[in-house]
Amino acid sequence: MPTRAKNSGIRLNEKDVALVKGMLKRGDRQHDIAAWFGVNPGRIAEVKFGDLFSLVTAATGNELPPVGPYPCGRDSMLALEIISKMRSALEDAEKLVYGISN
Repeated sequence: MPTRAKNSGIRLNEKDVALVKGMLKRGDRQHDIAAWFGVNPGRIAEVKFGDLFSLVTAATGNELPPVGPYPCGRDSMLALEIISKMRSALEDAEKLVYGISN
């Protein structure tokens, strides 16, 4: 029998829900909103239909995050690898500038 994945523990709070509602009002895709917050798209649907935090008002304008889609996990990991290589290159350059030997 398959086992269920471990719960992420990520919960939406009132501030998050205000952003969710603002993003929905702006026309963002539910999938993209869920990805931004790292939650199951079902949570976004519950907010949309008033099952969660029905009294919270939508955030507007500059409060909202940028429009998705957002980078996927693969892209994020690649970016972290590149940053690590850049950090190492900068450390090597710093050693050359200051005449530090290994």
